[in-house]
Amino acid sequence: MLNFPLKTRCSIATQTTNAHGMALFQVPQHCRSWLFDPGSLTKRLQQISNNHFCVNLLRQYQGKATAIEQFALSLRTRSQPFIREVELLCHDEPWVFARTLIPMPTLMGEAKLLTRLGTKPLGAALFSSPHVSRGPITVKRIHSSQLPLSQPIAPQWLWGRHSVFYVNRAPLLVNEIFLPNCPFYSL
Repeated sequence: MLNFPLKTRCSIATQTTNAHGMALFQVPQHCRSWLFDPGSLTKRLQQISNNHFCVNLLRQYQGKATAIEQFALSLRTRSQPFIREVELLCHDEPWVFARTLIPMPTLMGEAKLLTRLGTKPLGAALFSSPHVSRGPITVKRIHSSQLPLSQPIAPQWLWGRHSVFYVNRAPLLVNEIFLPNCPFYSL
């Protein structure tokens, strides 16, 4: 297990069900170590790919959060957080789609630097800061047709997760969806 300066708040209830009541036993056994790992997904992907890893920045914009994202961040319906969508590539193949939402009040502080990451991984920035903590992990399934990927993939349901991180107690939400090329599905 990797040790990071990141503080994680996980409870037994978080690890047995998600916010939508999906029981842990409904999550395939081989997926659990990926979905409930409180460590850096970036670091894990770098290790598995022998550092054949890069970030493909799809887009950054100020926009609307989904209802689930609004709930996770306690956002008002009309708020428009900063949104960053990327693909995490290993061996030049997209393995993970990630969508980060940073509310405007969070950008008033140290988190403002996160809007200028470009193709640098967000995980490296979050997990290296002593001022960052992570809330519970919520597991979810999402249909591939809902993802703005750089290349189309066959229509299918994919596993993912999200959690709220706190930068100096100010929230941001990170969604991570495991794409079909990821060894997540073959282990």
